[in-house]
Amino acid sequence: MRLGIRLQLLLALGALLALAFVPLFFAVASLTQATMGGVRASSARAIGRAIAGHVAAARATRTAPELSLLLEAQLGPDGASAIGVYDAAGALVDRAGEPEIAAALPASVEAGAEVLRAARTARGGAILVVVPEHARGEAAAPASGGAARGEAAAGATPGGSVAVLVPTDPSTVPAAPLVRIVALYTGVMALGLLVFAYIAMTRLAVRPIDALSRAARRVAGGARDLEVPQAGARELAELGESLAHMTSRLRADEESLRAKIAEVERYAADLKSAQERLVRSERLASVGRLAAGLAHEIGNPIAAILGLQELLLAGGLTPAEERDFVERMKRETERIHKILRDLLDFARPAAGGAEEEPSGSVADALEDVLSLVAPQKAFRGVELERDVAPDVPPVPLSHGRLVQVLLNLLLNAADAVPREGGRVRVRASRGAGGGARIEVEDNGPGIAEAVRETLFEPFITTKEVGEGTGLGLAVCRGLVEAAGGAIGVERGAEGGARFVVALPAAGGREERGAPALRGDA
Repeated sequence: MRLGIRLQLLLALGALLALAFVPLFFAVASLTQATMGGVRASSARAIGRAIAGHVAAARATRTAPELSLLLEAQLGPDGASAIGVYDAAGALVDRAGEPEIAAALPASVEAGAEVLRAARTARGGAILVVVPEHARGEAAAPASGGAARGEAAAGATPGGSVAVLVPTDPSTVPAAPLVRIVALYTGVMALGLLVFAYIAMTRLAVRPIDALSRAARRVAGGARDLEVPQAGARELAELGESLAHMTSRLRADEESLRAKIAEVERYAADLKSAQERLVRSERLASVGRLAAGLAHEIGNPIAAILGLQELLLAGGLTPAEERDFVERMKRETERIHKILRDLLDFARPAAGGAEEEPSGSVADALEDVLSLVAPQKAFRGVELERDVAPDVPPVPLSHGRLVQVLLNLLLNAADAVPREGGRVRVRASRGAGGGARIEVEDNGPGIAEAVRETLFEPFITTKEVGEGTGLGLAVCRGLVEAAGGAIGVERGAEGGARFVVALPAAGGREERGAPALRGDA
């Protein structure tokens, strides 16, 4: 789960406030403790000197029991915690206070010396104040409240000292409430800053960004325009305007791309239509060549039929002779019918339209092609060899188009070989990739190097002017490549041309792609 920008900024601001306020709080607390301790120490020194002076002055005028009562009266939680009285030699004479605290009083002091130092009691820290009696006038005057009494005390017999313990333990210093107030103030200020930052970020940044996000999702869902929110900072408003401009540009580019795609599709349809027309025209050209070659082949049977009809009309024949003549006429008629039927089957356009073409059999197509070219005058005197392997798979090219490709290659081979001793070989085998490999090889002069690279381009021909259109091999290439195959030419074993057609097996066109050709194809 990813945190939002608002929570991330609040966490960062909270960490920054913690880094800023926590050390500040401890510094203020330490300073408060030190200040209050200093004030308490100063106060303790003043209290100790006043009590010591007062006791020293009273010592000269009161009896020992009265002095003990006076010492007990000077003790209190906010004043002295223990008082000791010393003689002129500095030895402890009397003391007042709780035993565990009074035990911190020194057993003896230096006679005539004033002492002010820190001490430790069973209850904590304290200040020890020792005041000699010669200083009692200075300390007792403000404590007694009268000048006459101060003069009487000053005239008493000098000697001895008074020691007072004033507590300075931190528990007696009222610094904790002040520290708590500082902590409360710091926490309230930090919380207030976080709440203010939350509200400010929500109004100035988060809400405008959410509005932009929703608008972008609407555009992604099909909306035509990006609705830019008006609230928010100037930078966010500029960002929204930039996104709106970008959206309009993208929409314009999308419309332009759609128009270009439609244009390309139209051009592709026109190109496909032109290719279909080219295939049909080449088919008609092949039909014309076949029809020209069949004229002589059909003429002989017709002449024989006419002769037999004349003999029948002349009469004088026996029934057996008449039957023989009729049977001969039938055979010649069937021969003509078969030749014309093969020609019409080839010339008839293939059905199917835009649907996927059915697979074709190489062996069946080659059988039909050989039956078409057998009566041709160009194949008289030409040795035609056929070698079809039994494991040749069906190919993704319809029977009609496969016949057109093979017929074109065989007719070109017949035009290239010599009239005497010409030889054309047709081999079909299983290719290296599992498809079909068809070779049409002749013993003609071969293909010149100058035209080999462009032989399959439109209007490229090696025949004399008027003998070829230069479209036959281009159409063959288009049909073969449309089925996922490849066509090429290489030098034959006898120096002629060897045309190689490689086609994938039916159903494996998408997986295998165009098969590779060997040689110079």
